[in-house]
Amino acid sequence: MSINHWNIDQTWTLFLDRDGVINVRKFGGYITKVSEFEFLSNAKEAIVSLSNFFQLTIVVTNQQGIAKGIMTDRNVLEIHTYMCDQIQQAGGKIDKCYFAPNRKGAENDMRKPTPVMAELAKMHYPQINFKRCVMVGDTDTDIEFGRNLGMKTVRIKTEEPIGLEADLTVSSLSEFANLIERETNH
Repeated sequence: MSINHWNIDQTWTLFLDRDGVINVRKFGGYITKVSEFEFLSNAKEAIVSLSNFFQLTIVVTNQQGIAKGIMTDRNVLEIHTYMCDQIQQAGGKIDKCYFAPNRKGAENDMRKPTPVMAELAKMHYPQINFKRCVMVGDTDTDIEFGRNLGMKTVRIKTEEPIGLEADLTVSSLSEFANLIERETNH
């Protein structure tokens, strides 16, 4: 498994899914408050490490629990504030978090795999070049989102069924961070 030929450098942007990549995913449910948010093993340290290799780190997450009335925008913002603060205290950074609050198939669908959250990120950070981005996720919609935009894709293997192959499959964000550390000329 080599990523050497990707030529990742400080001009690249890292896009991360949240549930199942950064924190423990609640299959069949939603993380609705900070007390339910639990970092996956070594995820914080992995983001700290990855912060040294990527110019920007952006979280893109589908959160249709908002449209279903299970949680509010404010709940998600509180969770993201907590997550970002924890990572910053550990020495890393997440530059911005975007979330899609709508249900699947809504008229103005922001959910992955539509490119809406990536396009918002590019509006806020015009230096983003999708050909110089990596999308890390645990579902087919994450991989499709990255592919549709011309990004390199990395799948975190979970219990989620695989219908689309990513450019790279790893067991955790930590494994990806270790590969980056070993293989990039930094």
